[in-house]
Amino acid sequence: MSEAPELPKTYKGVVYDEPGKVSTKIVDLDMPEPGAGEVLINLTHSGVCHSDLGVMTNRWAGLPAPTQPGQVGGHEGVGKIVKMGPGTESAAVKVGDRVGIKWISAICGSCPACLAGHDGVCFNQKVSGYYTPGTFQQYVLGPANYVTPIPESLPSDAAAPMLCAGVTVYSALRKSSAKAGDWVVLLGAGGGLGHLATQIASRGMGMRVIGIDAGSKEKLAKECGAEVFIDHTKGNAEEEVKKATGGLGAQAVLVLTAANAAYASGMGMLKFGGTLVCVGLPEGELKGIATAYPQFLVAKAQKIVGVAVGDRREAIETLDFAERGLVKTHFRTIKMDKLTETFEQMDRGELAGRVVLDLS
Repeated sequence: MSEAPELPKTYKGVVYDEPGKVSTKIVDLDMPEPGAGEVLINLTHSGVCHSDLGVMTNRWAGLPAPTQPGQVGGHEGVGKIVKMGPGTESAAVKVGDRVGIKWISAICGSCPACLAGHDGVCFNQKVSGYYTPGTFQQYVLGPANYVTPIPESLPSDAAAPMLCAGVTVYSALRKSSAKAGDWVVLLGAGGGLGHLATQIASRGMGMRVIGIDAGSKEKLAKECGAEVFIDHTKGNAEEEVKKATGGLGAQAVLVLTAANAAYASGMGMLKFGGTLVCVGLPEGELKGIATAYPQFLVAKAQKIVGVAVGDRREAIETLDFAERGLVKTHFRTIKMDKLTETFEQMDRGELAGRVVLDLS
């Protein structure tokens, strides 16, 4: 069992002090000891995701239990392994390796989903930042067999958002049935997920992107590779999509925003045989997709699929895109004491691109 010398007894972390409200607090935490099969990671950066806001505020009606006070949030962490627990002698990682923690921070490896290769929906999954200590802290435990190796040339701050936002949209694009040369619509194209999806789709997968968002996001969306941009606050976005695609509609529509209205408009943008991909999770009362009429789905041979997060292979492939320069996160870095303010901005829909927490 290897270990780095002189680890501190306590360290800084950020917790949700009043779940149900937009509120965080910096606290001192006790240094954990890695158990069997675990590694201890000294985190330097963590992405800040809209999912963290949903967990903190208890707005996701689909969660099995409310978030508890003192929960350390975050699920896009990057850092170096500083200590190995017992039983990790044959692990693929070692002390000094840079690794990442994802939304699904641990899996069982033996449930039907895991055995079928769908580890992203493991029946016994642990979710980072929800009933498992997350990545808004300087040290975190992770399973040696499920942390994600970070490419050597990829900076940690740029890698962090790839571990949730990047891998999620890459997985969504792969499951969309769209191929190189096909039109894809990205609802929320200028957001944290959307600006990465625009790059991966256009530069990594050869798709033609129609970005839809508020007008203030147009510059970012086009810089990221959107061939067409539509301001959803002006005119009829569905008609604009049909116009851009020769009257047919898009092969795939990815809903990357947490708005029921976006889902309702998405079906009308699809062509025959097209796929609506559900990614963004609306908050509050559970509602169905307003325009998903069985009659039209049958008549146009369309389908609807859901994507939570990608699997471990897709995470590695997403980081490869980033390492090769095909996708770059547009982000700004903040310190722990600015996290509440950042969540307030996120809640108002004012963020463009991504925010990364500097944990140093």
